[in-house]
Amino acid sequence: MTSPERKPGWRRTPRRRLRRVLMGSGVLVAILGIVAGAAVWKLQGNIDTVTLSDSTVAQKTPEGAMNVLFIGSDSRDLDTEEYGSSTTEDDQRSDALMLVHFSADNSRIDAVQIPRDTLVDLKPCAESGKGSFEGGPDTMINEALEGGPACSVSAVEQLSDVRIDHFVQLDFDGFASMVNALGGVDVCIDEPLVDADAKLDLAAGDQRLDGKDALALARSRKAIGDGSDIGRLGHQQAVMSSIIGRARSIEVLSRPDRLFSFLNAVTSSITVDEGISSIRSLAGLANRARVVPDKAITFVTMPTGAAPTDPNRVVATPDAEIIFDEMAKDQELTVTSDDPTTTPDQSSDDSKSTPVTILNGAGVSDVATPAQTALQSNDFVVAGLGTAPTSTDTTITVDGTPEAAATAKALKKKFDLSAEIVEGDIAGVQLVIGSDQAATGLETSEPPPVTATTRNATQNLCS
Repeated sequence: MTSPERKPGWRRTPRRRLRRVLMGSGVLVAILGIVAGAAVWKLQGNIDTVTLSDSTVAQKTPEGAMNVLFIGSDSRDLDTEEYGSSTTEDDQRSDALMLVHFSADNSRIDAVQIPRDTLVDLKPCAESGKGSFEGGPDTMINEALEGGPACSVSAVEQLSDVRIDHFVQLDFDGFASMVNALGGVDVCIDEPLVDADAKLDLAAGDQRLDGKDALALARSRKAIGDGSDIGRLGHQQAVMSSIIGRARSIEVLSRPDRLFSFLNAVTSSITVDEGISSIRSLAGLANRARVVPDKAITFVTMPTGAAPTDPNRVVATPDAEIIFDEMAKDQELTVTSDDPTTTPDQSSDDSKSTPVTILNGAGVSDVATPAQTALQSNDFVVAGLGTAPTSTDTTITVDGTPEAAATAKALKKKFDLSAEIVEGDIAGVQLVIGSDQAATGLETSEPPPVTATTRNATQNLCS
């Protein structure tokens, strides 16, 4: 059949051209959809899931906040023995335990590292699908993983009295593959480190580590200080900070191949609870972490002392109880570094920068001025004093900006105010001191800062 002759000057109409473009675009979208669907299906199929037992902690996690236990496993069918000595699959123990808190307003992430040599009186644990754990007095907390990750969750809850909502278990192969998928991680080593058992041999200075060396640095005990478990936790903080920075970098996010390799490495090597077992749930968790600035991601080593029953083991101290209590209540951790060189930079902290207007709503005299003195002595900025139109209970009102909300939260925590924070048509923060607060005045309720090994995600071993 011959095509009809085209008249001189014939042109495709704009409508025909548009139709072809749309058809081509439709095919492209369909292909991309199939590829994306296959990628999601692949990642979803990688994930192992375990049922998490009901929590025994009475205090629920504050609404909007989330507590996740990250477990680094020293045995899970490793593909290679190049990462140093380990245990067998039948005798697996956690090599790293980190309790991570996502604040309700998503302004910060606090990660408390728990030394694996910590002794705890642990109850028996029957864990679905992974065996059981007998427990017992003065038991090393890393032994709980012998009964499966749910038993590790139970053990950390018994230690901390913090309700744990989810867990993520990652094995050695997965950690190394994850780092390799990122193209390595950048660290700064303040001194040469050599540990034959961990297969670690690093020079001092700035360098990019592959997965094997990054894992060796995180695991090494003999190359650091007195060779204790406590000493290596500082290096784990630095490695985790570098991984966070690298995973959020444009070099990774702008490279679909590298991003998929990273996600494939992660999902291939993790075990999670059913609550976060879908790609959508894990993506939601990652998105929460993505929006938190590096300076607001804080790593803290749990304060410990020598165990009375074994000087080679440790127990949690009262300072650890303070940290866990603040975490359970979704409060910012009051921690100062035991090493001045690693004290997180607070110069850009604006949690107290919004001016506060103080009004006397108690119906009695001499209320606002003492309150002004209390606020200013605790580094709050006072915009002015006044009298409320009517007598009332204590109220805290903000103008709706994040800065005002941060100041109001700091104010409420510092003076243990029971008033709820509400938005209103004001400028900055307005504190009305009512009759319920006038009698006692404003007294600080915060304990002194806990001293611990700590750094934020902007710091490395040389800073």
